[in-house]
Amino acid sequence: MVTQEGPIGGKTHEVYFTVGFAGAQEGAGIGDVLVNYRFQLMDEDGRRPAIAPRVSLVLPTSRDRFESRIPGVQTNVPFSKQFGDLYVHWNAGLTWLAGIDLTAPQLAASTIWRVSPMFNLMLEAVLEEATLTVSPGFRRGWNIGDHQIVFGAALPVSGDSDGPRLAFLSYFSYELPFK
Repeated sequence: MVTQEGPIGGKTHEVYFTVGFAGAQEGAGIGDVLVNYRFQLMDEDGRRPAIAPRVSLVLPTSRDRFESRIPGVQTNVPFSKQFGDLYVHWNAGLTWLAGIDLTAPQLAASTIWRVSPMFNLMLEAVLEEATLTVSPGFRRGWNIGDHQIVFGAALPVSGDSDGPRLAFLSYFSYELPFK
């Protein structure tokens, strides 16, 4: 997955895109493209969490064996709160695809423990339709001047009526300074 973020005049408004990449026994390929808008509704302060709703257009750009090939809209409302070196996140969202009467709800929660300033242990759980995915992982960052490189990995385990499935997820990010 590749994501390119771009704030508009500060951190309150952000427009960005996400391009998915899928791999399976049949091969690998590019997934659908999401064009996202995020609004920083509330910053974290004292007892209240940060809230940043997002709406995305789903553009069907993939070959049909990887995605639905149907345009749609996705919404997500995340809440985040820090408790010392522990960060907790909750998400609730819906995906609607054109011409399909079914909307797919998603619920997610994650915990990030800052073991050291640049090393985090993470645990995420996502419930989408009848599939639960639990994903333990880590991320490690390095500051290079005013830029940052971040690498992460996780082992998502999914389960539904077909039984458990194990996957591998890797993450790489090159962060530019925010001005």
